[in-house]
Amino acid sequence: MENISSHKYFILDGFSELGALRPVLFVPFFIMLVVSLLANFLLLYVVISQKSLHSPMHILIAGMACVELSLPLFTIPNMLLSFLFNWRGISLIGCLVQMHFVHFVATFQSTFLVWMALDRYFAICTPLYYHECMALPRFLKFIVPLVIRNFVLVTVLVILAGKLSFCAENVMKHCFCEHMALVELGCGSTAINSLIGLLTVFLILVADFIFVTASYVFIFSSLLKSNKSGVKALHTCTTHIVVMIMGLSIALVAFLSYRIRNDLPDDVRVFSSTMYLLFPSCFNPIIYGIRTAEIRRHILKICCRFVRTVPHS
Repeated sequence: MENISSHKYFILDGFSELGALRPVLFVPFFIMLVVSLLANFLLLYVVISQKSLHSPMHILIAGMACVELSLPLFTIPNMLLSFLFNWRGISLIGCLVQMHFVHFVATFQSTFLVWMALDRYFAICTPLYYHECMALPRFLKFIVPLVIRNFVLVTVLVILAGKLSFCAENVMKHCFCEHMALVELGCGSTAINSLIGLLTVFLILVADFIFVTASYVFIFSSLLKSNKSGVKALHTCTTHIVVMIMGLSIALVAFLSYRIRNDLPDDVRVFSSTMYLLFPSCFNPIIYGIRTAEIRRHILKICCRFVRTVPHS
């Protein structure tokens, strides 16, 4: 066993079944990257530049925009170069670094929804103590444990993947270093890797979903008892629920595509996990920009000023 060498270099071979049509993918992925960058940059600019939007909820929305901005920036440019120039190689160290960043940042797609649910709970159920509860020194007790949880679980996940021996093929059926795509190339038993992967999903994604759902159950039950500001509160909560359901659905499809052994084509698995990163990055800022009245109003003002400055022929 000591003489068996382990690969330290891998080929990212996502969407290989498309053959000569693979370069065509550059167009839709480039468009989605541009939409993601413009939408999230605009959302961040509006929240940062407008003092009236420096409330806890709008700051959390800006934080979510930072997450949605980071994920495509760290994965899509390499994919675009791969589509155009067939640059597909990556070292094991580079793969593990990318895996850690992508999975760690992606965990905050659900964790930010937890913090937003807490914000709505304090605002609706305990309005007299809202500013006290959302003050940074008090709110840190909700931030720090979840950040530590996300970091520890993802770090363990990546370390265990890095300890595998890759003695067979080094062609990864993916466009970036996804955990299960790398683990599938490991020699010997990968049961512990799959178990830790399942545990990570349960302790982060599922736990966050349960907490957010419970929070909104308390919120809606509180609204039923008191009709004060019910319409506005319901509108705000439904925005977060739409984002949560959309994100969870995509995450579930991406997760099951690797866990369920069937005749599912590799390209379908690659597409589902890629959309898990890209789709929310494109549409979450649009959803918040349209459904959040204060943000929508400032975005419209910026668009109107831009239209006026454009010279008309």
